[in-house]
Amino acid sequence: MPPRTSCPRCGAPLETPFCCVGCGRLLRPERDPTPFEAFGLEPRYGVDAAELELRLLRFSRSLHPDFFATAGVEERALAEEGSAALNAAYEILADDFRRADWLVAALDGPSESDEKEMPREFLLEVLEWSEEIEAAREARPGAPERARLPALAAALRSRRAECMRGVAGLLAPRPERGAPVLAEVRRILNAVRYLDRALRELEVLRLEQAAAR
Repeated sequence: MPPRTSCPRCGAPLETPFCCVGCGRLLRPERDPTPFEAFGLEPRYGVDAAELELRLLRFSRSLHPDFFATAGVEERALAEEGSAALNAAYEILADDFRRADWLVAALDGPSESDEKEMPREFLLEVLEWSEEIEAAREARPGAPERARLPALAAALRSRRAECMRGVAGLLAPRPERGAPVLAEVRRILNAVRYLDRALRELEVLRLEQAAAR
């Protein structure tokens, strides 16, 4: 069922399925909207971060539960549900990895469990990085292995940015459902997932290093 496109009270076009920004009417969507539908955006990888933030602020002014503290039970429930759903959608769209992951799934691409491989050229780098991280993990704070952590973190962040540029190129224009390129995107996302885990571990080691000074 397609989402409602106009306000049932004033007839104005709806910018979000959770409320009418024009007259303030709160709405319960007839089905769960996609993250893109929640913000009135076309489903594509490229999202303008500034525009997304403006839409979040604009819609939140009509939905925030604090504005309905003295309203009836039904209206308070609509505000809470809509606000929570809008924030959940924002978390997906504002995150480059989660946005790409959602699109691959929505286009019937392979899941992480279906396609577990990384790009072949990435594997040797992973072995080298894993060895460096393991050596740093086993070393005491202040050891030379720990001193190399900032440079390693910078290299991983640079590689992540390169991977996400590759994802952006493969997802624009948006592929057809089930297109073979979606498997390639999934393999790159698997690499990014590794990089994100490694960067989180490096941050833990960095904090340990700082605490030992």
